[in-house]
Amino acid sequence: MKVQDQDLELARLKLIEEDLSLVIVKKRKVLFKTQKQGIKGFLEAIERLDKNLIAASAADKIVGVAAAMLCVYAGVTSVFALTISEEGIKVLRDNNIAYRFEKTAPNILNRNKKDVCPFEKLAMTSGNSEEAYVKLKSCANQIMGKSKES
Repeated sequence: MKVQDQDLELARLKLIEEDLSLVIVKKRKVLFKTQKQGIKGFLEAIERLDKNLIAASAADKIVGVAAAMLCVYAGVTSVFALTISEEGIKVLRDNNIAYRFEKTAPNILNRNKKDVCPFEKLAMTSGNSEEAYVKLKSCANQIMGKSKES
């Protein structure tokens, strides 16, 4: 088994066993893990680890276009998802990122399940992963700012 496959399997096991929302592993070492919901955990990992994410493996509860674009931006080479969207698969496939998943969904929905997640909408309107990262980070910061004020 290649190191990358071992990394993805370790990330997958940690995600499930520790009930996390995101686990990032590289060279059999856990670089990052969080229970933060949504895209915030991945944005935090990018801020903290930056170039160390290149060639890492990520296990995420939910992977849609937003998370897939962040994987491309960060240089992640393999992804495991409990749930992945059809568009998320397309982004990973188009960028030669290996992926495994438990189930697919047509779209990733917002918290109340009434509409497509706002982060997904932003990612879908981005021309590339860099633009997606900037938009997603800005949106997340605005949301965090609002929640701190209330």
